[in-house]
Amino acid sequence: MAFSIPLQRAARIVRAGGVVAYPTEGVYGLGCLPQADEAVQHILSIKQRDPAMGLILIAADSSQLEEWVASGVPTADLYSSAERPVTWIVPAAASVSTLIRGNHEGLAVRITSHPVARALCLAADSAIVSTSANVSGRPTSRNLHVLRRQFGHLVDCVVAGRCGPAGGASEIRDWRSGKVIRPATT
Repeated sequence: MAFSIPLQRAARIVRAGGVVAYPTEGVYGLGCLPQADEAVQHILSIKQRDPAMGLILIAADSSQLEEWVASGVPTADLYSSAERPVTWIVPAAASVSTLIRGNHEGLAVRITSHPVARALCLAADSAIVSTSANVSGRPTSRNLHVLRRQFGHLVDCVVAGRCGPAGGASEIRDWRSGKVIRPATT
């Protein structure tokens, strides 16, 4: 079973191709480097998620998204608040794997304002995959003890911290139109 470990050690695990669980603005997430195909496939397996659906990338700041987003997208416009986090569907860079974007032309990205998730991105020096810690179609984890019990044996480490202040998964919006694709969950 994975136990909570210091953030710098978790970042080393991510950089080495591992999978971590960590708190975000609304739910616990499962993450890895987006270019670590084995780790991405492991997350998809843990979640029993259809790879065609795609995954979200979070970043500490806009510069961490530049290699993932198509040129011409002003990544500085992708910030959102902790109370109302927004994940944006933006045009993906041509090099983005279908393991990340699924069967979509766009890519889901969020500049996180959660202090632990943001610090993890900074320490890993990269945007990271961020998908909710749940089996697809089941409730997401917002309790650290439940997270450890359900996923601790499936990930390389758990980063301690509380979710919040949002009450659930982020809203997803299309960057071009502003249209809500998925409302925030509570």
